[in-house]
Amino acid sequence: MTDSAARDAAEEASAFSHPPVDPDATLAYGEHPDQVVDFYAPKGVEGPAPLVVALHGGAWRAPYDRRHLTPFADFLARSGFAVANVEYRRGSSLPHQGAKAPVAGRWPETFDDVAAALDALPALVRRALPGADPRRTVVVGHSAGGHLALWASSRHVLPPDSPWFLPSPPSWRGVVALAPIADFASATELGVCGGAVGELLGGAGVAAWADPSLLLPTGIATTVVQGREDVMVPRAVAEAYVDAAAKEGETVGWTLLEEVGHFPLIDPSADACAVVAEEIAQLAW
Repeated sequence: MTDSAARDAAEEASAFSHPPVDPDATLAYGEHPDQVVDFYAPKGVEGPAPLVVALHGGAWRAPYDRRHLTPFADFLARSGFAVANVEYRRGSSLPHQGAKAPVAGRWPETFDDVAAALDALPALVRRALPGADPRRTVVVGHSAGGHLALWASSRHVLPPDSPWFLPSPPSWRGVVALAPIADFASATELGVCGGAVGELLGGAGVAAWADPSLLLPTGIATTVVQGREDVMVPRAVAEAYVDAAAKEGETVGWTLLEEVGHFPLIDPSADACAVVAEEIAQLAW
């Protein structure tokens, strides 16, 4: 095993060593079992707290659900944020056509769910998190969830005939994308997550509706946090997105963490996780 692979394995083991944390409330935004949001009330704060909307990663594949992000959600709640941890439909649980891993994502259901969840969120928050301030919303996503966070912030840039098009940008304070699969061309070239991008799209001609690097500028404050040593979603993928934004006249914040790989960004026991919380706070307050 190479040094980078050993580091990645150790960081993954650490991130997944924390037991899942049950939410304070769970509400549905649709009829499918995966169309739910877990809510975590802010701890130790007085007055309305900023709302963090969390989108988990896992290459859009079924075995990786929101439960692995619950220690991170709890960490943010203990840091004074109200948190909404969103579930969405992912790929099938079984491989197909000789593939070695479960299929990544569903087209268009994965996108249907993220759009529906975020559209329903204001009403759900009023019911589940009376201590939250939706006017100070920051959307955070890790890995594949980072892609979905960036995509959700660009729905007003979609073609008007898209089913997810919004006539105006969402009124969020910003987006923090953690090691996001943010540029499909570079992710495909690098074979990120075993070709997950191609599986997510499921066909030709739909990248223009799904690739954040093609849906710019958004006009929404955006920060990317990336580990320099990330071997799962190499920094070149996020850098391609930042470069694409710059070409469209938009500045995306860029925080590159030394000696950090993919998983410390959501690991409450890692220093990188505290950096992520600070990046969220800078947008929320």
